[in-house]
Amino acid sequence: MQPDLKKRAFALAGVAGALALGGLMTACTTQPSASSAGALPDGAVALGGEQPPPAPREFRAAWVSTVANIDWPSKQNLGAAQQQAEAVAILDRAKAMNLNAIVLQVRPSADAIYASKIEPWSEYLTGAQGKAPQPWYDPLKFWVEQAHARGLELHAWFNPYRARHDGARSPAAPNHITNSKPEAVKRYGKFMWMDPAEEAASQQTLDVILDVVRRYDIDGVHIDDYFYPYPIEATPEVAGNQAALDGKTGKTELDFPDGPAWERYLAGGGKLDRASWRRDNVNRLIENIYQGIHREKSWVRFGISPFGLGRPDRRPPGITGFSQYDKLYADAELWLQKGWLDYFTPQLYWPLSQAGQAYDVLLDYWISQNTMGRHMWPGLYTSRIGAPTRDYQPEEVLNQISVTRARPQATGHVHFSMIALMQNRKGIADQLRATRYTGPALVPATPWLGSGAPGLPQVAAERRGKALQLKLKAGQANALYAIWARHGEEWRFAVVPAARVDWSIPDDDRLGAANLVFVSAVDRLGIESERLRVWGKS
Repeated sequence: MQPDLKKRAFALAGVAGALALGGLMTACTTQPSASSAGALPDGAVALGGEQPPPAPREFRAAWVSTVANIDWPSKQNLGAAQQQAEAVAILDRAKAMNLNAIVLQVRPSADAIYASKIEPWSEYLTGAQGKAPQPWYDPLKFWVEQAHARGLELHAWFNPYRARHDGARSPAAPNHITNSKPEAVKRYGKFMWMDPAEEAASQQTLDVILDVVRRYDIDGVHIDDYFYPYPIEATPEVAGNQAALDGKTGKTELDFPDGPAWERYLAGGGKLDRASWRRDNVNRLIENIYQGIHREKSWVRFGISPFGLGRPDRRPPGITGFSQYDKLYADAELWLQKGWLDYFTPQLYWPLSQAGQAYDVLLDYWISQNTMGRHMWPGLYTSRIGAPTRDYQPEEVLNQISVTRARPQATGHVHFSMIALMQNRKGIADQLRATRYTGPALVPATPWLGSGAPGLPQVAAERRGKALQLKLKAGQANALYAIWARHGEEWRFAVVPAARVDWSIPDDDRLGAANLVFVSAVDRLGIESERLRVWGKS
């Protein structure tokens, strides 16, 4: 989430009761447990009982950065087939690890990783801004379809204000905002930045996001920590994002050049001080995004991933460091308390042992600010594993997941970024799969966006050889099937895309054939239907 040139260089240094088939079961239902959020987060085997246990629930995701080609595509100007093959490899690895969501960066710098009439194609696809992939295809459409085919959610990640990254190499396209609306963009050091005070800038960001919500079958909209830019020193010119993470501050900071908009505000009778006015500019965009998304599609969730430290006047004792409230003009506590988001992913990019920014203390702080009960899914700095400096051992990430799971109000996490999992740095992907993600999990439900249960699926079951074959037909609003099969006294859980029309439950070598099978449907908000017993007698 904080890509700089050092990280880019490292990221690029390296690179998987029986009925005949004609019969349909529509009776023998049970209600899912109301306490299913957080149940069995490892997806572990459940023992005993005539009814299946609550479905495992946990948001398990990874960011896929396109800026500077950190995660995908691996380099610019690959052919469409190679880009698609790399995307499939990422999705296959996510599925094999029992992740359930990908957060794909679709707008790195006021550009697009998809076909847009508002902003140009990103140079990170083809090497030239405004140039489409060849042969032509729509990458976001491809990612969404391939993710859903694997039962994975796809969240579209937008950078709200960055107009040009300092690593950009190609000229800005004619329809890039630096050319089409130059008055809305300011130079800040090496960056070009959309001015949050300029209505044209905020409106373009809102238009871009809602355009994607309308045209693509995404599951979520996600924005990161870049609001007003991270401060840089007036001299010499130093990028401020990594400095903020490391707790370093410049002696003299270059102020953001929003003088014209500030003067207009004062001339119009504005009463706020300049810092409060800047925060208000960001706040209004956040509220408009949240409301706009849900006017378009009620099931699309909105997530924000801010810098991990809260405002200084509310911090727990001993917590020190950069203030996004004062420097990025990001009032993250307000967004939580107003409920202007559906999930909150603070970037808790420090180890448990680092007292001034201790992971567990910060997580507890953000939970305490979450008075509206939104999803709390912190961001983990998994890419620090094997890094040239401040290297993490895999145990740090594993322990952070355990700490998160010990808090019922935190029901998931997001890895920055996917490249660490693809490279399996120090065996982290293997260790996650073996010790933390031993089985699949459903994404926690979002009942404040809609609580009606989906319709029941229709299921037929038949023994064939050494497996039980299920024939599946989706009911109303079915996105996934949750399938519980009992072998002996052990319950095994599976998550299956609702597009599937069949599913096989093989006999267990040790425990034999499944003797009880239940199937439920899950909708786009994670709401589970009644459970349908499709095999065996309880």
